[in-house]
Amino acid sequence: QVQLVESGGGFVQAGGSLRLSCAASGRISSIYSMGWYRQAAGKQRELVATIRSGISTYYADSMKGRFTISNDSAKNTVYLQMNSVKPEDTAVYYCTLTTHTGDQYWGKGTLVTVSS
Repeated sequence: QVQLVESGGGFVQAGGSLRLSCAASGRISSIYSMGWYRQAAGKQRELVATIRSGISTYYADSMKGRFTISNDSAKNTVYLQMNSVKPEDTAVYYCTLTTHTGDQYWGKGTLVTVSS
């Protein structure tokens, strides 16, 4: 089994910054990608950003220019640097890991609350 543990969530004022971390452990086969999703209250879960093979990144349009995804492959850890946050960024942020065999794993989430 693979475990993903997110950290770094909390309260932040609009315009501020926050850095999320997600550490993967357990029986990890070859990692294809890691990423972040988020789910606001009453809304569907949405993709935030992904990083594939430690190099190729993808961002949802509303996050481009404000969020940066990165990883430390030696630590099986992925980060999400959130800058210029907005109240609409308030959500539970989930880490995900996908292997080359197509298995996908999820963390339990970390809450980010942005005050106006």
